[in-house]
Amino acid sequence: MTRPWFALLESNTTGTGRQFAAAARARGLRPVLLARDPARYPYVADDGLDSRTLDTADPAQVLAVCAGLARDGGLSGITSSSEYYVAAAARVATALGLPAPDAEAVARCRDKSHQRRALAAAGVAVPGFRAVTSVAQAVAAAADLGPPVVVKPVTGSGSAGVRLCADAGEVAEWAARLLGGDGGPTGPILVETAVRGPEFSVETFDGVVRAVVGKRLGPEPWFVEIGHDVPAPVPAAVRAELGETTRRALAALGLGWGAAHTELRLSAAGPVVIEVNPRLAGGMIPAAVRAATGLDLVDAVIARASGGAPRAAAPAAGHAAIRFQLLAAEGRVAAVRGRAQAVASPGVVAAHALTVPGAVVTRTHSFQDRLACVVAAGHDAAAAQRNAERAAPLFSIDIQAVQDGYEGGRGR
Repeated sequence: MTRPWFALLESNTTGTGRQFAAAARARGLRPVLLARDPARYPYVADDGLDSRTLDTADPAQVLAVCAGLARDGGLSGITSSSEYYVAAAARVATALGLPAPDAEAVARCRDKSHQRRALAAAGVAVPGFRAVTSVAQAVAAAADLGPPVVVKPVTGSGSAGVRLCADAGEVAEWAARLLGGDGGPTGPILVETAVRGPEFSVETFDGVVRAVVGKRLGPEPWFVEIGHDVPAPVPAAVRAELGETTRRALAALGLGWGAAHTELRLSAAGPVVIEVNPRLAGGMIPAAVRAATGLDLVDAVIARASGGAPRAAAPAAGHAAIRFQLLAAEGRVAAVRGRAQAVASPGVVAAHALTVPGAVVTRTHSFQDRLACVVAAGHDAAAAQRNAERAAPLFSIDIQAVQDGYEGGRGR
């Protein structure tokens, strides 16, 4: 009997996309990647994954390809591991009568200014904010809110384009960069009050809190996530408070179907929602949740989108930690070594290089600065953290400087 197709609309690039395909296979489905350029994802060739090349920004093309898959063996579902395509996948699923979240609620949620307004109207704490379309408006908004402020795109993920600005000069410089191009947005940007306090994420599925994660951030003025701890090493009462705030936020936004990844800061006055992402977490957080709790959130997403039953949680270590190796020098990647050593290190459950030989790496002050990742488990928080911190440096990533066409050797 021919196995039904399961469509993946584009992919993220940090591991979860590959796991989505593997989870679909494990459920007896035939995963197929729909992408503008399938070769952009090395795992497609490595894993022999079926793919279709199309303009994934064209809803009519996506719908037509999915309808064709439905005629050719049946289509059990469609989803995406990429934040940019979750709403589009939901619209196609709805059109074909397949399981899906509320596509319009997902689309609205991706606009952070709309999200802020909806949460504030529901009484959920959010930073003070202004959506602006000019440098002058950004400077005025920062003066009104009071420094320091965070200036960032209205849409996006992975800390891309997000910067803490201490004064009017920094606000003007960063707003000009975002509004003027340089790979940034061409529409509104956000200026918002900088909330002080530790940062967390709450991972939910069907509106139920599955894990509260402690985030580790790199140095300001940037917000690069350099590690995660599961569960967050705070009292249970604090985790409960973060979870309750998240549930209120999801209700206010009309979400609650499937996975959501909510980021919060714990201020002196209590939890403040930084943003709600209507998708599964990235950054290998699902692998850490699985190691700590036994719950496979990737499989849960595939099950929900294909109408299958979720699996029960497996035995687990109780604690897990993620640590990244960060970019130390710009240039061309000459070699990536050390994965075998990292995998063999005590407590490690996953280890991945996030770059490949030949890639040109530059400092972006975003998730793209992360070149390798390890997930480690432990019997307590300290053990998990120690295991991850021991293993992450075992990756050796050789980088050659590129200057005026000449490449000179530089190490990590």
